Amino acid sequence: MSEDTIRLVTIGRIVRRRRRLLTLLVVVGALVGYGTSLLLPPRYTTSASVLLPGAWEERELRTQAQIATSSVVIDRVAAGLGGNAAGGGELRDRVAAEVADGNIITVSGTADTPEHAQRLADRVAREFVAFAAEILGSGTDPDAAARLEELRKAVERTDRRITELAAAADPGRNVESVQTRTDLEKLRTALREAVDKLEQSDPATRRAVKADMVVMGPAARPAGEAPPTRTQLVVGGGLLFLLVAVAGHLVAARMGRRLRTEQDIAAALGSTLLGTVDVPAEGPAHRPGGRGPRALVRRLLGVDVRWDLPAPRKSGDEASRRTRYRRVCARLRDRLPASRLLVVVPAGDEIARPAAERLAAEAASEPGAPSTGYPTLRVVEVPVSRPMLPDRDEEFGALVVVSAGAWTAGELAGIAEACADSGHEVVGVVLAGTVLAGPKRSGRTRRSAAPALTTADEATGVPG
Repeated sequence: MSEDTIRLVTIGRIVRRRRRLLTLLVVVGALVGYGTSLLLPPRYTTSASVLLPGAWEERELRTQAQIATSSVVIDRVAAGLGGNAAGGGELRDRVAAEVADGNIITVSGTADTPEHAQRLADRVAREFVAFAAEILGSGTDPDAAARLEELRKAVERTDRRITELAAAADPGRNVESVQTRTDLEKLRTALREAVDKLEQSDPATRRAVKADMVVMGPAARPAGEAPPTRTQLVVGGGLLFLLVAVAGHLVAARMGRRLRTEQDIAAALGSTLLGTVDVPAEGPAHRPGGRGPRALVRRLLGVDVRWDLPAPRKSGDEASRRTRYRRVCARLRDRLPASRLLVVVPAGDEIARPAAERLAAEAASEPGAPSTGYPTLRVVEVPVSRPMLPDRDEEFGALVVVSAGAWTAGELAGIAEACADSGHEVVGVVLAGTVLAGPKRSGRTRRSAAPALTTADEATGVPG
């Protein structure tokens, strides 16, 4: 797994180099969202408010909200709306109730037209108020009411008896008579307060106060569809496909096992790095040359070029690029003077192939190359799936030219094994990278063209 940090520049590179593919996926996602909107009928939602006067606890308000969406209320609504409504089971999914501020319960209804949604919300509010009134008024206990009435009459008789006792007491001004009248008045006051508290604590009285619920006007007719609308589905489908495509690119890059560093590539081939060379990024040389409908589609979508490679760095002029190739040839001369080597290029590496051709051309174009010890290079393209090189004849070594980020360790190890099987020792590795072409420098041009590229199968006579 690659340990590169996913940064905004990486996402920007995906969008820039895969813009055709991403644009197509966004269009496909928008079409999928539009098709989904055709399958889902439009929905309209509106609400009505019900005021609950009196003192209510939060727990009681939540209970009333659950009553508003109970099966009894929904069945009554379905029966009241008649043929314009679905059954109670379907209506239950289209009706909701929630507690708002100020002892207000908001009842909402959803239907396929604005008129049906308005009628549904109003009907639910009315049936809820009627059913709540029935519940609050049906809890009166007749026996308790009769006992309370008997107690009230007994208190009235006691009050009259206290009045008679107070009148029969000695009207004199002695201390005993005054104390008696005072105690009798205190007793009268205590009895009246007890009766008042008992009446206030009567559940029937409290229910009578709370039972007077009010529907605060009819529900408003909805002006637009309830989410998700068709526009939201279209936009959401496009964004979803875009995010999935970008995430897929990032996951593929994180899970990729292609080698990118010079040390890893040299270690996989079991040799040392002789240098890096530059290949101008302009021109069609770095695009796969496949044919057929599949290659045409890949080229039209822009997926024939790797996106995870960094942008080509700026290069100097032609002379500076040629200097890099000559330095590699000089190192080969120091290692193996006046030798013959195979320049091995993995098949499909569109960056390494022109670099190998240019390297062979530079070695052959040097004045007095045989006498000065410059090696003679022959370019061979090797398929990575089944690598095979010609047996050792005149050449007794192999120089591998690859590009970074194109091959895994196993694929490069297979090329190294193929070199060993054919008797060619891997004398070095050359890493090719793309650069932005700088200004061309006038002067002496190369006197020889690049040698023809041969494949391993042609060299060994193996039929394709």
